[in-house]
Amino acid sequence: MKLIVGLGNPGGQYAETRHNVGFLLLDCLAEDLKLDFRPKFQGLFSEAVIDGEKVFLLKPQTFMNLSGRSVREIAQFYKISPQDILVIYDDMDLPTGRLRLRSSGSAGGHNGMKSIIGELGTESFWRLKIGISRPPAGWDSARYVLAPFTKEEIPLLEETIKKGMEAAILWAKGEGEKAMNLYNRA
Repeated sequence: MKLIVGLGNPGGQYAETRHNVGFLLLDCLAEDLKLDFRPKFQGLFSEAVIDGEKVFLLKPQTFMNLSGRSVREIAQFYKISPQDILVIYDDMDLPTGRLRLRSSGSAGGHNGMKSIIGELGTESFWRLKIGISRPPAGWDSARYVLAPFTKEEIPLLEETIKKGMEAAILWAKGEGEKAMNLYNRA
């Protein structure tokens, strides 16, 4: 059993923002796999079988800073080990259009990741970072992540989401190392 978590904030006002790229990728993946989400585990939940492996998709609805509560609840219920969890989220330290898949690491200042690390009690779970770049000069970081992508960024974002979906599917098939080799340098 594996769990893929997309991070974001619930509510229409956040739907198209940089901070919600985890939700966006999971929505595209669910659409591609013809899945529907339903409320469960303090989030929106779906399940699929990918290459013979049961895979759960989760979009926590606790708001970003409390995402770990939802992740802990589903992980405990299904007895999913941290090494079988992939969290997808935004990263300002990566340029827009870049991905970075890692098997562990720190929160790097991301409050959603801080919450998950705190609730799981470990940093040893997979993460797929989606680059959103640093804010322009004079912008506050919080304002920046809660702003929508620009028209110029949309084509790059669409390509990044497509690559991120491919990386997540490879990871679900147990090919995380292969996914890192393919997508960390793209």
